[in-house]
Amino acid sequence: MKILLPVDGSPNSTRAAKYVATHWQGSAQITLVHVDIPLHDYIARQLDADSISRYHTANGRAALRGAAGALTKAGHLFEERMLVGDPGTEIVQWAKKNRSDLIVMGSHGRGLLKSLFLGSVVIKVLSKSSIPVLVVR
Repeated sequence: MKILLPVDGSPNSTRAAKYVATHWQGSAQITLVHVDIPLHDYIARQLDADSISRYHTANGRAALRGAAGALTKAGHLFEERMLVGDPGTEIVQWAKKNRSDLIVMGSHGRGLLKSLFLGSVVIKVLSKSSIPVLVVR
């Protein structure tokens, strides 16, 4: 089974990683992915490409740390990917392109009403994905 585990560095995404670690022993191919939001155009114009790349890499490493630690502690092997773009869209595209069997995501648990106003990556993935999505709360 190929599991895509999108993470944002929050305790919720680490909780999703722990869930995967305890429920899929050994046989799953796990890919951790962090999607960093692009810099605002004004800021990006002030920086060179190398600086922008270092910025996104630093954000990605920080976001992956907790989930990677949980999977490593449980003895799981996994891949890490760092992308830049709209998180919901990039997650769905990556899962489809890499033929993932399942997307596992942590939820912030804000509730339906707040999610309508604040937006939610989980809701976007749920609405756009043809691949099953497991939301861990």
